[in-house]
This record gives sequence, C-alpha cells and structure tokens, in this order.
Amino acid sequence: MQKPKVLVTGSSGTIGTRLCELLISKGIGVVGVDRKPNKWSPAVQQSTIVGDLLISETFTMIPRDIDFIVHLAANARVYDSVVDPTLAIENINLTYNVLEFCRKIGVKRFIFASSREVYGDQGTEAISEDKATLCGSESPYTASKVSGEALVHAYATCYDIKQVIVRFSNVYGRYDDSNRLVPLFVRKTLAGEELTVFGADKTYDFTYIDDAASAVVSMIESFEKVGGETFNVATGTGVSLLTVANKIQDILGMQKPITVKPNRTGELMHYVADISKARNLLGYKPTIGIDEGLRRAIDWQKEVKC
Repeated sequence: MQKPKVLVTGSSGTIGTRLCELLISKGIGVVGVDRKPNKWSPAVQQSTIVGDLLISETFTMIPRDIDFIVHLAANARVYDSVVDPTLAIENINLTYNVLEFCRKIGVKRFIFASSREVYGDQGTEAISEDKATLCGSESPYTASKVSGEALVHAYATCYDIKQVIVRFSNVYGRYDDSNRLVPLFVRKTLAGEELTVFGADKTYDFTYIDDAASAVVSMIESFEKVGGETFNVATGTGVSLLTVANKIQDILGMQKPITVKPNRTGELMHYVADISKARNLLGYKPTIGIDEGLRRAIDWQKEVKC
C-alpha cells in the first residue's frame, strides 16, 4: 500500500517538529508549512515551506498531491489572547484558510488540533470528549478552538471531508523555547529567578511531546477506522502548577521562594482528561510521566541553552 503524503501546518512548532520527525522516520512523505524556519531539525526544515497561511500566496507554494492535512498552526497561548484578542481571530482565519485549501484541492482527510480549553472549568472529575460546551469559552483562544471545531464539522458535512479532532493538554518537552509554563519555569530556575504561579490549586494534565506526537501518528495510520472521531490526548493524571514548579526546582537543585498569585483572567483552574476513548480506539498509552518528562525537558533545555 502506498504511503500517504501529509501536510503539517505549524511544522516548526513543538508538536509539529516532533510529528514531522516521526512521520519521516516511517518513510511517510511530509510537507510542512510555518511562518518560521525549523531551527530544531534539519530533516524537517528540508520539507518545510516558510510562509504565512493568512496570506493566499503561501498556498500556491504547497504541492497538490496531498493525502492528509494535520492542522496544528495556531497562536497557542491562552493569556496572550486575553491581552490581544486579534490572536484568536488569526486562529479562526488560519483554520478557515486551510480548510478552504483542503476543499479546493480535494483532500478528504483532515486532523485538527484543538485544546482542552473547549471544556471550560467543570470541576475535578476526568472529562470525556462529549463534555465540550460553548459556555466553557473563558478566553478568546478557547473561542477560536470552539470555532475551529465547528468549521471542521461544517466542512465535513458539506464537502465530504472526513475529520479527526484531537484535544491536546499542556504538551511540553523538547523543541519548546516559548513562554509556556514548563520552559519558562526551567529558564527562570536556571537563571536563579523566583517563580510565580497563578492559582494555588490550578491543576492540569501535562502531556509529554512524544506521547502527543505518537497519538497523531496513530490517527493517521488508523484513519479509516477513526475518521469522524474526537480524542483527548493527555495522561489522565492531574498535576498542580505549584507541584510542577517544585519538581523543576528539585530536579535542578535550585530552591527559591515560589510566589502564588490569584488566577489570571481566561485561564482554567482544573483539567484532567478521560483518555479511555483514545486507549480503546487508537491503542494510545502515554509512556512518559511528569517526573521523567520534566527531567527530559530540562536536559534538552540545558543542552540547547534556550
């Protein structure tokens, strides 16, 4: 059976880089598109088109012999969208543009990267895929992901495009030098700076990058079986941000006072995923727990000095 060619948007990002690496290692053809060159992987960069998917000319550079589209590209920081809501509008426009490209060239298989944010705050129980709600939109970023899911379902209905929606949760690990919580806390701790946690009891489901990317590979490989489904990709275990901060300091052997402030506008207080559906249909089994994941993330950041 001929292996597919996969278009990955956001291919220079954390998940995009690792996903492209895994696909290339399997001999699957990859075309990446990102605003920035890939600075982490020469192999991925060789397959990357540098361009802005908000600009129509970028799409003229993309080959037409695409079998799958994995749409990861987004402005991904929740609080950034509270400060600047136009970032959320960009996310919506990105998704629309990529879906239109999909429709025009006749691609029938589409994977959309959504987020745990679509559930809002629903207490402390593990949350299954049927619990998403419009009323859970607590930030413009959340609204952009809810809107993105709605657009994906609309295109699936109107244009016979089969979709899979994957809801990620706090993906961390190598290829991330952003201001997300884990790399930010590692940088600050290495610099001898104090850490600030917004929300004393804030608890999230942290997912190591290899587990997140491997789950998407499984979706591609079993697409004929799982097309039309939505999956939580996480670990099924919650860890408080305060615990993450303490673990990072412990691993690095650098103790500083941790300041705890009230939660910030637009940020959820609690999320733990029910991953039973991904286990049952994809054979998904997260392999890297928070302690090992943080050690790997710290080792990588020290190695690249980011």
